[in-house]
Amino acid sequence: MSENSGNAVSDAASSAPRKRIRVVGAAIVRDGMVMCAQRGGGKQLSGKWEFPGGKIEPHETPREALHREIEEELLCEVEIGDEVCTDSYDYDFGTVTLTVFICHLLSGEPRRTEHQEFRWLEPADMPTLDWAPADHKAVSMISTMDVARK
Repeated sequence: MSENSGNAVSDAASSAPRKRIRVVGAAIVRDGMVMCAQRGGGKQLSGKWEFPGGKIEPHETPREALHREIEEELLCEVEIGDEVCTDSYDYDFGTVTLTVFICHLLSGEPRRTEHQEFRWLEPADMPTLDWAPADHKAVSMISTMDVARK
């Protein structure tokens, strides 16, 4: 195969439509602290910090998806509060559009089923972690918020 035909293949691949992935994340608050979750090994973005959550199924609203994901992933129940923001990031595997909500723990203690670590941090300390790029905008916004329940 000549060098030119190799370039044509890579050019065609780069012009293919990007995979779009809609996800939700929960900034779970307890006693004025926010739960930060570190992605488990063997996954894309392993070791990066994120807000727990997951993909929005075609039949779900973002709030429905978040409620389901938190029950499945953390085995606890949260009250979903205000939307913080929605932001997109182009990863090599596709474009992730993340919507983050402030949530308050209602029942149960979050358990690690997919994450390697949880940390409860003051909002101002959150930017010290190595966050997944899609989470950066929400982290920046939450780090300056008063998240204590009124």
